[in-house]
Amino acid sequence: MYKSKFRKIDPYDWFCGPGSHISFEFCMKLKKTAFATEILCIIANTVDQTRHEKEKHFLTADGKEESFPSLMDPPSLELSVVVPSYNEELRLPVMMDEAMEYLEKRQKENPSFTYEVIVVDDGSKDKTTEVAMKYTKKYGAQKVRVLTLVKNRGKGGAVRMGTLSCRGRLILMADADGATKFADIEKVEEGLESIDEKPDNMAISCGSRAHLEKESVAQRSLFRTFLMYGFHFLVWFFCVRGIKDTQCGFKLFTREAALKTFSSLHVERWAFDVELLFIAQCFEIPVVEVAVNWTEIEGSKLVPFWSWLQMGRDLVLIRLRYLTGAWRLESERKTQ
Repeated sequence: MYKSKFRKIDPYDWFCGPGSHISFEFCMKLKKTAFATEILCIIANTVDQTRHEKEKHFLTADGKEESFPSLMDPPSLELSVVVPSYNEELRLPVMMDEAMEYLEKRQKENPSFTYEVIVVDDGSKDKTTEVAMKYTKKYGAQKVRVLTLVKNRGKGGAVRMGTLSCRGRLILMADADGATKFADIEKVEEGLESIDEKPDNMAISCGSRAHLEKESVAQRSLFRTFLMYGFHFLVWFFCVRGIKDTQCGFKLFTREAALKTFSSLHVERWAFDVELLFIAQCFEIPVVEVAVNWTEIEGSKLVPFWSWLQMGRDLVLIRLRYLTGAWRLESERKTQ
């Protein structure tokens, strides 16, 4: 288990501050000239944080429309599970069966434990929504809700939209492929509890596959291993230090930490995890990294070369956009 409590820093100081390998002269030139170029990229890549009217509601088991709550409301449940899903009609049932079996058993053993699962259909072209709605009909809309996005936003966008619709005191992000054993939620919960100091009750517990790295290197091609280490270096150099695995899709947030980080999130594609942790670092939100069980599942939407290239580009742009002031962190906000 690795703990990391980040000191509060300014994004510019991280890149050009004391200890940086970048010269002061270069930083000044960059700050003066990069903004004009970058602002064009921002205009073309501004994140649409508005909700389409259809995304404000979910269907109950009997087909009635009800409005999603807001993350800014006080929590009314113990746990919310957000499951981003894109064309997951085949893999989603396996994950949902495992998750619901665990959650129902836990609630039976402890009636005070309350939960919800929000499946976010990220503009799928298959029957993901129909498959997810079967669980709403089986368990009821108080336990399973389906948020269908009108267009594909990317995994980060889907997780953000689902998180902003949660009712839980704790919020778990879990992939639809079920690569992480769902019962490992107990491990990330223990990690969260191990954090002694939670400023404004903010803390994050990240599932980690770092302990499996040697095994994965042995099974990967030399090229994929090179891409993996290259990505890790870019994460370390540009954005996040102290976390060995930023990309594991099994992360647990306190409600306050989720509100703080997701309110400021810009990246909607694969590199969104890195920006989340970068934001946490800037806000002094303590993070713990916990080893979890993980199995590679067929059907991944990640295309090795192009996805890694896109993520590498996003890492550089994350730093540049905060550096130039094109992106700014949200002002102090917390749940009441």
